[in-house]
Amino acid sequence: MNDYESNAKQELIKWKKKMRKKPSIIERGTNKAQGKFNDLLPQKYHEIMTVAIKSMVKAVLFGYKYITKKPYTDLTLEERENLVKEKTKIYKKTAMIEGAGTGAGGFLIGLADFPLLLGIKVKLLYDISAIYGYDVRDYKERIYILNIMEIAFSSKEHRKTVFEQMENWGEYTNTLPSDINDFDWKKFQQEYRDYLDLAKFFQLMPGIGAVVGLCVNGNLIEKLSETAIFAYRMRYNEINKL
Repeated sequence: MNDYESNAKQELIKWKKKMRKKPSIIERGTNKAQGKFNDLLPQKYHEIMTVAIKSMVKAVLFGYKYITKKPYTDLTLEERENLVKEKTKIYKKTAMIEGAGTGAGGFLIGLADFPLLLGIKVKLLYDISAIYGYDVRDYKERIYILNIMEIAFSSKEHRKTVFEQMENWGEYTNTLPSDINDFDWKKFQQEYRDYLDLAKFFQLMPGIGAVVGLCVNGNLIEKLSETAIFAYRMRYNEINKL
């Protein structure tokens, strides 16, 4: 084990502890407040979000043939993660430009940000998966990608449940159904929405929407990339027995 791998393992241990923590009283209270906030949002907003997330899940599950890259081989962990960081910079810039553009257009144009940002996130995760050497032609790898999005953008309580599945990925994949249509996309979209609703709502407001869209989208891409790095480190660690 070289110095980079040793440091990566220590960072992974800390991240795992964070993932296993139970939600605090404040966090549980925040979830309840989020539920009340959702009731105040326009019906059109809910419709756009539901359709966008459902379409994104279908794109991950069934549209992989059109955006799949060959898995990278014969690279060290450091080389892989340097590539991930370079990819993240590109996708972050794209997401920030997109967020600023749609945020400046008011409510109706701002709604277009949701499906556009989802597409950027999915493409980033496909690239990251390939960089770590995984082939998304295997539908279980696409489920893993959706799990990464779940732990990046969901409540702490739900995140803990999904993390436990990912931590024991080999055992969990043996329980997956042969029919990919059985994926619980409704649960996924609700958790994802609850995480994003408040921040993204301000992106729809005239005057501040462009600034909010630029900042929020950039932060969301950074968070997703960081989560993906740790998620794939878990598997690298298991395979290489670091």
